[in-house]
Amino acid sequence: MLECKRLPANNYNCVPLTPRSRLERLLRERELRKSFKNQPTDEARDGSKEGEQCSGDSISENEISGVHKEEEATETNRQDERPGKQRLLVVANRLPVSAVRDGVESYHLEISVGGLVSALLGVKEFDTRWIGWAGVNVPDEVGRRALTKALAEMRCIPVFLDEEIVNQYYNGYCNNILWPLFHYLGLPQEDRLATTRTFQSQFDAYKTANQIFADVVNMHYEEGDVVWCHDYHLMFLPKCLKERNDKMKVGWFLHTPFPSSEIHRTLPSRTELLRSVIEADLVGFHTYDYARHFVSACTRILGLEGTPDGVEDRGKLTRVAAFPIGIDSERFIQALELPEVQAHMKELKERFAGRKVMLGVDRLDMIKGIPQKILAFEKFLEENSHWRDKVVLLQIAVPTRKDVPEYQRLASQVHEIVGRINGRFGTLTAVPLHHLDRSLDFHELCALYAVTDVALVTSLRDGMNLVSYEFVACQASKKGVLILSEFAGAAQSLGAGAILVNPWNITEVAASIGYALDMPADEREKRHQFNFRHVKTHTSQEWAATFVSELNDTIVEAQLRTRQDPPLLPNKVTVDCYKKSSNRLIILGFNATLTEPVDALGRAGQIRELEPKLHPNLKGPLKKLSDDPQTTIVLISGSNRAVLDKNFSEFNMWLAAENGMFLRLTSSEWMTTMPENLNMDWVDSVKHVFEYFTERTPRSHFELRETSIVWNYKYADFEFGKIQARDLLQHLWTGPISNASLDVVQGGRSVEVRTVGVSKGAAIDRILGEIVHNKGMTAPIDYVLCIGHFLAKDEDVYKFFEPELPCESPSVPRAMLSKSKSYRPSSLPKFAANKAGTKAAQYKKQRSLSSIEKREIELRATYRDRISQHEGSSVLDLKGDNYFSCVVGRKRSSARYHLKTSDDVVNLLSDLAEHS
Repeated sequence: MLECKRLPANNYNCVPLTPRSRLERLLRERELRKSFKNQPTDEARDGSKEGEQCSGDSISENEISGVHKEEEATETNRQDERPGKQRLLVVANRLPVSAVRDGVESYHLEISVGGLVSALLGVKEFDTRWIGWAGVNVPDEVGRRALTKALAEMRCIPVFLDEEIVNQYYNGYCNNILWPLFHYLGLPQEDRLATTRTFQSQFDAYKTANQIFADVVNMHYEEGDVVWCHDYHLMFLPKCLKERNDKMKVGWFLHTPFPSSEIHRTLPSRTELLRSVIEADLVGFHTYDYARHFVSACTRILGLEGTPDGVEDRGKLTRVAAFPIGIDSERFIQALELPEVQAHMKELKERFAGRKVMLGVDRLDMIKGIPQKILAFEKFLEENSHWRDKVVLLQIAVPTRKDVPEYQRLASQVHEIVGRINGRFGTLTAVPLHHLDRSLDFHELCALYAVTDVALVTSLRDGMNLVSYEFVACQASKKGVLILSEFAGAAQSLGAGAILVNPWNITEVAASIGYALDMPADEREKRHQFNFRHVKTHTSQEWAATFVSELNDTIVEAQLRTRQDPPLLPNKVTVDCYKKSSNRLIILGFNATLTEPVDALGRAGQIRELEPKLHPNLKGPLKKLSDDPQTTIVLISGSNRAVLDKNFSEFNMWLAAENGMFLRLTSSEWMTTMPENLNMDWVDSVKHVFEYFTERTPRSHFELRETSIVWNYKYADFEFGKIQARDLLQHLWTGPISNASLDVVQGGRSVEVRTVGVSKGAAIDRILGEIVHNKGMTAPIDYVLCIGHFLAKDEDVYKFFEPELPCESPSVPRAMLSKSKSYRPSSLPKFAANKAGTKAAQYKKQRSLSSIEKREIELRATYRDRISQHEGSSVLDLKGDNYFSCVVGRKRSSARYHLKTSDDVVNLLSDLAEHS
């Protein structure tokens, strides 16, 4: 462990032994990894002194329990108490080995060297297992057992996919739909109905393949393992894994660009894929741009809330962050000293003596910008005749997907341009452009990088492009110049040391070639040193270790955050207590509680929300519950009276409209619970402000209620809606409500203005009093169930029924039994909500509950003077176990429990109805 001496009177000279914050934990992990790498080779090899690891489990245990263990003083004690390596299950479409069947029970395995493979092979902190497809169809059980056994020696676990699934899932959906879309090439054109059916069958195969991967992961998963899913082939995998085990640590990383939301929203399966990915705990991308696009897609397509840390959905936070991958730089640096590489370098220098060498290394692919690159080179030669015999461009184009017509046309186009350039500017002894349609082995490639003066990367769209990293790693002596496309992910990392270009601007690229060839030595040195430091420090091993470390810490943060969240409502306990009680009170919200779930951006979502309707599956259970003489149901909502009348008139229950300001039993008339002197003169001026912002904000709307006004921008563009809401609040505070006694209540995507003191919790006391009087209740209420999706201000209704803590002076019970007529709210005739005249005039004509308030004051005075059990029995006789407060749809709440959706509310009320 790191050791340092603390200076007197300074608490900031050493990392604390027990990291408190997320940043401290991540810094400590980073230092541990460095100390692990710096250990002597022999000791590291025999494993006698491996560096101490802070796995997610150990951090989580210490942080959650609050137990802070002191570090041991000696290395011996640290070794004795060191936890074992954390297992890392890497799940990718392909295994890092290719299998070729030699016989019935034998396979030949070849290791594939790539960015991901080298990244994870270099990570020693974890016990890594690979899960993926071996690239071969194995239909027979004998062959599968043989391949599984052979791969086990290489710590690999095969996923077996039949040829039809591979064709539809990999060749079809992954390569034909997702890959082009993520690289801004768009979707294939649908010219026949059969094509549409093919798309759907490919997506079905995609989901099937992801489920097969999930089944294999579940077979080998052990508690505490980290599961790291890779790339667009497995976007459905996080959901499949979390459905089986929601405690599993799951990360997902995309190695391609993630397109802007405007591109991604064209994908027919956009919603399903996004919802599947956000089931992961940590979602990683190469650059901040891709991460920003992903968060934007979640907000604009799914209607979720984007935060600085990621995406939040019903209280669950999915962290979204950028983790730029690197290369194993030491492998390239050390390769330059090998005799075979030195021999290749000597040969190349002799072959191109007296000429500047430019290099391009790409797959022959539409996104690599090879035609744009060689066209820019042609323009450079046209405009700079003195360079024609002094420069050569070596273009390595590795063939891919030779059987695809688009790739065949691309190859023909490139060959045509190459021939034209060499025909125009070549001589009998030399040509300016050498084009190779093949790959080079590692030693040849390192030698080519080392002798290059200018590397040219002109990707039209690239997730990262590690060719630029490899070139920089091999340039210790040459100090060559890197010309890099601004559309490659590497531009975010190497942009300061490279010359950034727009590959579509042929003139700009040609000018950049000239600038690079003429660049002074001191500038080349500065640019190279900047890039070389980055490539040396941001290695592929560091990338992998950082991602897993962040994933572990994300789990810790989630546990710390959810420790304060209410747990899921225990349905069985709720029903059991309901059965045993004799006088029950059920308080229900309406919107997002008893209505059908509405997709935030669904086709009919806004219309359905403007006219909220009772969930059709609730009519039977509500009817049975409301007819039970031992059960009293109160529906309290911010909606107006007309909405509640329309949905609940057929039930025997109490309706409390506009946050309890209006009350009635469905068999009687509406009465008001508003104070007598309630001032509503502010309504018209606030209404004008809301009308103005509704006109300025597409898909927003406002609702004029009898005691409040609400502006809702749930269906507007998320970012624009937030800006408009902020502007609206400024207008309100500086204008209509600057001197008024009003509350401005901000919801998730709404702004409500109401009179000070109006809330569901404030109204529930009066509502209970009226219920007691109406029913002639003699037995106290011994069971309360309160369920709703309320605004934060209205959550005082949950606290109303919580047991009160002892206080210095006794207070009046929340509701007192009374048979006095003066306590009864006066009933009002029903009137239309759109009646002519101002709101203030209407309220002045209505009778009020001032008598109720006076009665409450009298009761408080009597209670202070003469505290007696018989002077006013409490309405409530709740034991702690018989009170169930429950929030719907989110987890941050003062309620005791939570339910995920209104469908869960339907199931609960149906269970209660069976015992009524």
